[in-house]
Amino acid sequence: MAELYYDLHLHSCLSPCGDDDMTPSNIVGMSMLKGLEVIAVTDHNSCKNCPAVMAAAQEYGILAIPGMEINTSEEVHAVCLFEELKAAMEFDAYVYEKLVPFPNKEEIFGKQQIYDSFDRVCGIVPNLLINAVDISFDKLWELVCGYGGVMFPAHIDKTANSLIANLGFVPPDSKFVTAEVKDLRKLHELKRTNPYLETCRIISNSDAHYLEHIHEPELTLHVEEKSIRGVLTALGKNT
Repeated sequence: MAELYYDLHLHSCLSPCGDDDMTPSNIVGMSMLKGLEVIAVTDHNSCKNCPAVMAAAQEYGILAIPGMEINTSEEVHAVCLFEELKAAMEFDAYVYEKLVPFPNKEEIFGKQQIYDSFDRVCGIVPNLLINAVDISFDKLWELVCGYGGVMFPAHIDKTANSLIANLGFVPPDSKFVTAEVKDLRKLHELKRTNPYLETCRIISNSDAHYLEHIHEPELTLHVEEKSIRGVLTALGKNT
């Protein structure tokens, strides 16, 4: 068994709400300086900066998991993590086809920049990434599993774009086994009003859009091995 300092919900400058300083190398470098051991960059409805993040992480000796924060048709945010980069990029292409085709307006929403492994801008995503996609939350678990990944609902304690805020409850037939809580002080009340959470692993991530908001090394994830497979297994991936 191993205990890993983690932050599995980070946004790069590909997310329109992400700061321009959130480049792949800057994210990985800050994570290393803070003492994190495993991270995931999970941009809104996109994995397109995951290749650059994983390349930088290899140089810095940090375990990076390819991922995405998807916005379902119910406007519920969920984090999707994948064992293989190839599968993550295939999922990226699938999700982009399901995205509402509304052009991004940089002056209003912000830039959506794709970076290469040398931390240089190599492209942009034209359609606005923060819109909902035509994928329902109740279908998401099996969909992500089909790409060799795992899903957990994001920041379930927030009053917007969360499973509880948007649906009003945790569906009793849910299949996820991990849930993300932004403010752990709210956990007792969340469990009292949503018994399904009693059986879940609870994690807390930064949802950082700025370098300074990346988590300090305070929370650990218990895994059987320090690998992407080990982390995803701990979060609920079938072995």
